Amino acid sequence: MDKSPKQLIVIGDSSVYGWGDKEGGGWCERLKKDWLNQKDSPIIYQLGVRGDGIEKVAYRWEKEWSSRGETRRNKPKGILLNVGLNDTARVGQINGRPQMEIDGFEYGFERLINEMRSHTEVFVIGLSPVDERKMPFGGCLWYSNEYCNAYEKRMEEVCINQNVPFLSTFREMNSDRRSINWLSNDGIHLNSDGHFYIYQRLRSWEVLQEWREN
Repeated sequence: MDKSPKQLIVIGDSSVYGWGDKEGGGWCERLKKDWLNQKDSPIIYQLGVRGDGIEKVAYRWEKEWSSRGETRRNKPKGILLNVGLNDTARVGQINGRPQMEIDGFEYGFERLINEMRSHTEVFVIGLSPVDERKMPFGGCLWYSNEYCNAYEKRMEEVCINQNVPFLSTFREMNSDRRSINWLSNDGIHLNSDGHFYIYQRLRSWEVLQEWREN
């Protein structure tokens, strides 16, 4: 009987990478350390790349885990996906073209979920709010909470239809008056407090914790 711990691939953009959290290295790093301190917990592979959207994650997700020692021969037992914020941005002006048009995003997201589910168990977490007063980001990208909300709704609908666990984060964070203090000065990345908030939500997400323990 195989006694080796199971693996959780966490893949996505700068939020997974931990950008903005100078204290704890990001919510994924915090979760990884927490699980390391618990007996027989899964191993977390942290595969976040800054700037990635749905297309780039779809291109690299299988190549990423299939090239690593522990998952080269045995597929990971779970994937936690966190992507979509970069796709919501408008280019050049506040009403400019979207990085990824919402119907195209939904199609790409649904296709990616289907592909992942054919290999392993999938979990998805939603988006985080932005500070619209700090736009444009990088001098050319406009992020808005209206679009973050709309894209997350599409994500949730796909997950419901595919029977994939989805942790909605945008609506809860955006309705909390404290959330403006959970963002870095650039207006889109979470700071240490924001990453700690996501970490706590994941730590208390029953479906993920049940998967970890079983």
